[in-house]
Amino acid sequence: MDVKINEVKEHRSVISTFMWTCYFSVFAVVLTTDNSSPWTNEFDKIELSCLIDSISTPNPRIEWKKIKNGGPSYVYFDKKISGDLENRAVIREPATLVITNATRSDTAKYRCEVTAAGDQKSVDEIVINLTVRVKPVTPKCSVPKSVPFGKSAELSCVEEEGFPKSQYQWFKGREEIPDDPKTSPKFFNSSYTLNAETGTLKFIAVRKEDAGEYFCRAKNDAGAAECPHQMMEVYDIDIVGIVLGVLVVVVVLLCITVGICCAYKRGYFASQKQTGNNYKVPSKGDGVDYVRTDDEGDFRHKSSFVI
Repeated sequence: MDVKINEVKEHRSVISTFMWTCYFSVFAVVLTTDNSSPWTNEFDKIELSCLIDSISTPNPRIEWKKIKNGGPSYVYFDKKISGDLENRAVIREPATLVITNATRSDTAKYRCEVTAAGDQKSVDEIVINLTVRVKPVTPKCSVPKSVPFGKSAELSCVEEEGFPKSQYQWFKGREEIPDDPKTSPKFFNSSYTLNAETGTLKFIAVRKEDAGEYFCRAKNDAGAAECPHQMMEVYDIDIVGIVLGVLVVVVVLLCITVGICCAYKRGYFASQKQTGNNYKVPSKGDGVDYVRTDDEGDFRHKSSFVI
């Protein structure tokens, strides 16, 4: 008897749950989406789906908000496209937002909100994370024109427009330079480090075999771009020439020093001293005669001024 009573209670519980679920689904706003993380390339079309699975109130209020830099802003309100999506988006019934010409600034989170005042659960929302991919532009490459044999050299590659952030590849001729030189017979004897994140290729000690044409490729999910080929030459350091040059400089300095010493010895740089015989007699003033005596060794007045 107890078993039958329990079965009846369970049956009633299932029926009650079913009826409550039906009631809630009929009198509640329920939203879904086909894709919560869509992506598109710049200038292409993209749909942000907002599907109303359940609603009982006719003509609900639909709003779209863009969430970027911490704050929301309206892109669809009062049945009008607004903000930076104006003239670039439309609403496809019932609530899907279609961006007809996506730009890099559209990368953000978007929130679809539906309000049905007559429903038991009157508000629901979903958040969609949109990514607009941007193809890289031609990267700026720097390749040294000539490097001494055995010295270090650095090649750089920079591209800042692409989104997501570009990854970099370096090529010598038509051959891609591997991250690890030991993995390729052509670069096995080279000594370098390659950073695909920053685009830097550093040779620790260049060899004759490292001379050639180099170029860089920047790539991401949206595409790729390459910089023009640039030639790098490797030359030997002329040790003999350097030694001879140093010797010539030493000889020239030695000759200059000897010449200066000889000039000092011959008195070319001696200063002339003033003596009594070289004293310059001052010019006579009007009405004044000067006479020099042997005792005084100086001038004195012969006559006074006449006033």
